[in-house]
Amino acid sequence: MGKTLVACFSAYGKTLKVGKMLAETIGADFFEIEPAKKYQNVDLDWMSTKSRVVLEMKDPNFRPEIKSKVEDFDQYDKIFIGYPIWKFICPQIISTFIESYDFAGKEVYLFCTSDQSGIGKSATDLKDRYPKLNIVSTKRFSISPTPRIIRMWTDTL
Repeated sequence: MGKTLVACFSAYGKTLKVGKMLAETIGADFFEIEPAKKYQNVDLDWMSTKSRVVLEMKDPNFRPEIKSKVEDFDQYDKIFIGYPIWKFICPQIISTFIESYDFAGKEVYLFCTSDQSGIGKSATDLKDRYPKLNIVSTKRFSISPTPRIIRMWTDTL
């Protein structure tokens, strides 16, 4: 039987905290999806039309480079992918991550963090972009869920 991996991207550390809690709660390995060029505060300014995130999100084909790779990805049969919601969709680095590996035969579980937005459009966009990706379940967490809240989701899977 394969192993489980929790991989997540986090710009401010909130999704990272949830991802680590999820991995600990379900006994999974953890991988942080880190951009090769770390985001600075000025890069994350959604009010500036020239900020890095605004420019990246305007181009659906943009793929930020990832700092490192998951070792022995083939050993995992369940992959939890986490990200913050950016303008109702997931950050482009998630596409970089998905396109970097062969997900054939793997179950994928998406989770996001958001104060207000649901996961809806981000999950739909990923399903449309990657129709062969076997997305089994999706979940939106607030930025500070408890292990009990996480367990309530994972116990239904």
